[in-house]
This record gives sequence, C-alpha cells and structure tokens, in this order.
Amino acid sequence: MAKRKFLRRLISDLRVELSEEFDRNFERKAFFSKRWTPRRYHNPKGTLLMVTGALRRSIKAHETDHGVRFTSNVPYATIHNEGGRGLKSVKAHYRRTKSGKTASVKAHMRRFDMPQRQFIGDGPDTRRIVQSVITDNMTNLANDLAKALRP
Repeated sequence: MAKRKFLRRLISDLRVELSEEFDRNFERKAFFSKRWTPRRYHNPKGTLLMVTGALRRSIKAHETDHGVRFTSNVPYATIHNEGGRGLKSVKAHYRRTKSGKTASVKAHMRRFDMPQRQFIGDGPDTRRIVQSVITDNMTNLANDLAKALRP
C-alpha cells in the first residue's frame, strides 16, 4: 500500500512541477533555454504564441498510473509544438488592386511551413526536473521511514 501512495504522490508532484515549467515556457518564449523562432512578420495583436492565450490555457495535465500526460484541445497545438508543413484554407474574398479596382479571389488552399516552437515535451531540462522531483520524494520517504523507526 505504501508503494501506491508513494507513486501517486510522485506522479502528482511531477504533474505540478512540469505544468508550471511548461506554462513558464510561454513567458520565456522558449522551450526552457531554446528560444523560439521569431515571427516572419510583425503582429501587433500579441506576443509569440499568445495572441489570445487560448493555446496556453488549453494545456491540461492528466495523471495516469505510470506518469503524466499533457493534452490540448486546440487543433493548432501540435503543429506549433512539433513544427512542420500544413495546409490552410483561404476563404473567397475581394481584394483591391493597385489600380483601385476590386478583384474577386476564389477559395483555395495555401501551403505553409511552421517552425517548431516547442512548449511541451522531453528534453534535458524536463529530465532534470523529473530527477529532482524523484530525489525529493525519495528523501521525504527516507525521512518518514526514519521517523517511524525511532523509538
């Protein structure tokens, strides 16, 4: 029974520590110390990956029997975290030409390359945090056992 309690406490501590660090990645605009690629074009509506804050708020940590799983219900979370190529649909619209006339643009698909801007995942810093949490929990367990064995 003590083994299950220890494991539950360890996983809970991992969830808290990793959630806080992954959330700080949005403030750092980096995956720990690896800076994100800047935008190609200036966007006055917000900072990198935080125009509305929906992506940051969508990150949820779920405790499982063997660890912690991070998920997001935002469809663009994966492409930002991992980078890659994608397709974006462009709605039909009108555009004003240089001569001042109005031209119709048909709906179409546009390809794009998204640089990786990782905010969640495995890496040296993540492993350091995991090791630190494990060490702290083992130390606490040893202290608890020592107190229980004292006469």
